[in-house]
Amino acid sequence: MHPGCSLGYSPVAFRCPYILFVFLQDDGYYFRQGLPRIESLKKLTWILCILPLFAVVGLLPSCERARGEWRGGQRLVILGIDGMDPQLLEQFMREGKMPNFAKLAAEGDFRRLTTSIPPQSPVAWSNLITGMNAGGHGIFDFIHRDPKTLELYFSTSRVEGPKHAVHLGSWVIPLGGGSAEQLRRGKAFWQVLDQHGVPNTIFRIPANFPPAPAKGRTLSGMGTPDLRGTYGTFSFYTDDATAAPGAVEGGQVIPVQVENSRVVANLIGPDNTFRKGSPAATEPFEVAVDPLEPAAKIAVQGQEFILREGEWSDWVRVEFQLIPFFGNVRGMCRFYLKQTHPRFQLYVSPINIDPADPALPISTPSSYSRLLSDEAGEFYTQGIAEDTKALSDGVLDDKEYLEQARTVLAEHRRIFDAEFPKFTQGVFFFYFSSLDLNSHMLWRLTDPKHPGYDATLAAQNGSALEDFYQQMDQVLGEVLPKLDDHTTLLVLSDHGFGPYYRSFNLNTWLLNNGYIKLKADANPDSSEPLANVDWSQTRAYGLGLNGLYINQRGREPNGIVEPGATADILEREIRDKLLAVKDPKTGLPVITHVDLASEAYQGPYARSGPDMLVGYNRGYRAGWKTILGAFPPEELEDNTNAWSGDHCIDYRLVPGVLLSNRKIAAEAPALTDIAPTILAEFGIAKEKGMIGQSVFKSGRTPH
Repeated sequence: MHPGCSLGYSPVAFRCPYILFVFLQDDGYYFRQGLPRIESLKKLTWILCILPLFAVVGLLPSCERARGEWRGGQRLVILGIDGMDPQLLEQFMREGKMPNFAKLAAEGDFRRLTTSIPPQSPVAWSNLITGMNAGGHGIFDFIHRDPKTLELYFSTSRVEGPKHAVHLGSWVIPLGGGSAEQLRRGKAFWQVLDQHGVPNTIFRIPANFPPAPAKGRTLSGMGTPDLRGTYGTFSFYTDDATAAPGAVEGGQVIPVQVENSRVVANLIGPDNTFRKGSPAATEPFEVAVDPLEPAAKIAVQGQEFILREGEWSDWVRVEFQLIPFFGNVRGMCRFYLKQTHPRFQLYVSPINIDPADPALPISTPSSYSRLLSDEAGEFYTQGIAEDTKALSDGVLDDKEYLEQARTVLAEHRRIFDAEFPKFTQGVFFFYFSSLDLNSHMLWRLTDPKHPGYDATLAAQNGSALEDFYQQMDQVLGEVLPKLDDHTTLLVLSDHGFGPYYRSFNLNTWLLNNGYIKLKADANPDSSEPLANVDWSQTRAYGLGLNGLYINQRGREPNGIVEPGATADILEREIRDKLLAVKDPKTGLPVITHVDLASEAYQGPYARSGPDMLVGYNRGYRAGWKTILGAFPPEELEDNTNAWSGDHCIDYRLVPGVLLSNRKIAAEAPALTDIAPTILAEFGIAKEKGMIGQSVFKSGRTPH
């Protein structure tokens, strides 16, 4: 399970012509229980709402004129490659497999880039975006907790619902709009560029959903939900009686029957918050299974297509109706026919937000996603597009997963090929996810020491990760010929990578060492976060991939540890004990570094996250269950999950990379230096709170 995948938004209501219901509602999102609704307008709504605007549109200045025009000639290209590891990069360059990177390193410069504390993608990219660490931008992990209730939530965005609603029979009509809030604090570097009239395009940068207000063109990346409001929930339809129906870690197994060579089932959409109880909206589809051939015809909402076993469909648009005649929302999905005989097995991808008709805001301006769709075809909008959970759950095998992952990269490269040639001035940032997600999933195929290593599978797909690296080299090869004296190039990654051999269950260790107490007769391995904890005798607890919290009086709802000197002494005691933990199987230290938030962070949010950041040794990581506050039986256990590589460890062990066509003056550049570097390239002084400096010897004269 990906961190936080059990915490869904469950989005769903829409902006409708409420005037037809004789109700008045402000524009905005409708959310229930802090979960977002999806915005969509029917054609009639557009006609009713937009026509009056034509009378005044001619009186308004153009957006371009209103924002000013930047007249400089300086250009900056940034390739953000999530998870590119310096050790692997150096190896592939030595072996002659990445000639363009080797050329850039030789003619320009190459440094290891200090990553964030902890080295998690939402934290790391927030460091880069704002020039601050977590103390300044407030993103500490994939998962945060409300200190007043200890409820878990996604770290990068939060939504709130309207205060009032009217019930009409079985319908719930909201009154007053809700709001969506991005929880990353601090100003994004492209917002500063906007203020100075510097044109910019920011493609899929993580930790930017909903998109920050911007004059430039942006498309949201990691953190963008699927149509159901989760990080990605697939559906798997099968008549195999041995497949347990219901939710699995990353999706749902849905039992079906094949009757007269036909299957009738439902696609599962977002929760319908217009109905009492908010049931999931569904849309039927049918599958006609060929009785002889390994093929089937799928029909959904008037669309028909044939798949053979082992084939993927193109994107298929689906509309989910919420209010008859008026309220619907459109998404899109891909079908994969895994098997027809002797068992029926059909995978359906998470229902993605359709970029041509986005149900939630995913770009600035809102038309940008439609433009990209028109130019380059439909593409995954879900922030974590590669379905790592389907592979971990065994729904997809390595070959099937790789085909899907290659499609994701092919989509990104098509968009890059469409957008990069248009770039003439300002900043062009383009993000690639493939190395990160595929390093997570394919490491076991490259490392015979891994508990999940399989020689047969390695022989079949062991070169796949290297292939993804070489595709990044091909992208760089498209950029290098376009560079000139007025163009600076930065190629960077947010962190490196390493093996994930063994899991350390932090909460189990805290329990065994007396820092956590459970209630009598409690089930320690409950799936509920921190279930049955006796808070009156608990001094510390773990949540998230690297976080450890002190149960402080006055902060936690049942805190017992006095803040100040008492809490400081306890932190240092726990740190010393954690650093002494050895793996009895290997004799290696499990944890090599523990940062105290009071020492690691600067800024107004320095004490809003974990009190301690646990830095695991290379080969170790927090176990999946302990991340969500559970207590597995063993403190240490082998990792046999397909998710076999990781970076959520001691930040010193997984630096990123930084390459440029200019000489880099900084001996130890860090992610927090990138935003000041970008601004300095255009003579813009760094913002208050930015803790980094330009990595070059000098920028242009600030103004």
